Amino acid sequence: MRGGLLQSLKRMKMPHTLVVVQGLVLLVLVVSWLIPSGEFTRVMVNGRLVPDPATYHVITPKIYVSPAMLLLAPLRGFLDGSLLIAFLLVIGGAFNVLNETGAVEFGIKRLTRAISARPTLEFLLIPVLMVVFSLAGSIFGMAEEIIPFVIIFIPLARSLGYDSIVGVCIPFLGAAAGFAAAFFNPFTVGVAQKLAGLPPNSGLAYRVFSWFVGTTVVIVYVMLYARKIKKNPELSPVRELDLARGEADGGAGVDAPWTVRHALVLLIFLASLVLLVYGIMAKNWDMDAMGAMFLGMGIILGIASGMGGSRIAQSFVAGAKDMVGVVFIVACARALLVIAQDARILDTLLFHSKNLMSVLPRAVIPQTMFLIQAGINFFVHSGTAQAALTMPIMAPLADLVHITRQTAVYAFQLCEFVNPILPTSAVTMGVLGAAKIPWEKWASWFLPLLGIVVIMGFLLLIPPVLFQWGPF
Repeated sequence: MRGGLLQSLKRMKMPHTLVVVQGLVLLVLVVSWLIPSGEFTRVMVNGRLVPDPATYHVITPKIYVSPAMLLLAPLRGFLDGSLLIAFLLVIGGAFNVLNETGAVEFGIKRLTRAISARPTLEFLLIPVLMVVFSLAGSIFGMAEEIIPFVIIFIPLARSLGYDSIVGVCIPFLGAAAGFAAAFFNPFTVGVAQKLAGLPPNSGLAYRVFSWFVGTTVVIVYVMLYARKIKKNPELSPVRELDLARGEADGGAGVDAPWTVRHALVLLIFLASLVLLVYGIMAKNWDMDAMGAMFLGMGIILGIASGMGGSRIAQSFVAGAKDMVGVVFIVACARALLVIAQDARILDTLLFHSKNLMSVLPRAVIPQTMFLIQAGINFFVHSGTAQAALTMPIMAPLADLVHITRQTAVYAFQLCEFVNPILPTSAVTMGVLGAAKIPWEKWASWFLPLLGIVVIMGFLLLIPPVLFQWGPF
């Protein structure tokens, strides 16, 4: 049955991703007319405004969002997502300058030759790198930061006989697995535990186990796919895109000698990545600081490679222009949340979800929490924002239905496994935009893995119920 669904997806002529997302905007607008407007009173808890579970009330008269929001909401989406949009444009420009230098392509060809001569290194490449990114996702919540790494790993994966999807999976799914199955992610687990009244880092042992399971499942899936594509490249869903990408590739041949400029550009680039990691971990950089770093990197790389000011500017503008499509998609995705917030339906959905769970058998409540959180994730992609919205409701509900608050927090964090397929996720669309992979091709590839990780999440939620996972 699953194979038939996949074949149907492959045969189906999908519209442009922007059309798909705008169709979702229309759907949410219509749904907002049917769902009552309502809200919880917000109270300050641990420095955050959170819903008081006992204060839900219907707003009368109902708030109707005008059909004009089909056009206004995307524009407001540009404003709401302005920082991410600026970040994406700067990354596109900076990395196009880097590509113009030819140094990265030259270095990748040399690295490919070295790895290909040592089969053990090639076998370990995918799992080792994905574990590194998974740790980054688990420990400091790496998300938007992986977008520049996607641009690096696609040519490396292709040069080793894989495809662009493998190049995307190494940083993106590596970090996503760590983010979802985090043993301590301050932006999801840390905030959710604080709002649920749980001690920081509590439940660590089981979270470490689930991180190992989740990361291993994703790595094995990617490695099996990579081996299949290496044996038969025609099976790749992005084969035509990669062939076109190959025709567009230029740069120095692998037998060309190293030059001082090659070495200087690569050293500056590696130093920039080290600075990026330091800034994120030690200085808590947000996207504005990261964007400024990449902007400076692009300018310095252009100068180091001998490009004049005009050529640097032209290359930067061309790279930023390549990101315009994904920028529009990000804005339309943000429009979904704009409409839901204006119509005041998010709290209504949360209230009725709580009532539904209160009548379910205790054994299936964590899985239901997981599905509800995944549904909310469609609208609210910030782990911190979702924790602030849902945990003040889910934590007391856990007490009422006799499961631990730790289990409720765990169901919340596991829902992040669905993020890589959501067309409304700015990170997902940013990654695909940087990789120049249409969402529909990625979705058809990711769908079987989505089924696997959802089942895995259901299974991982069973022991916490059986053993009353504490401390509360």
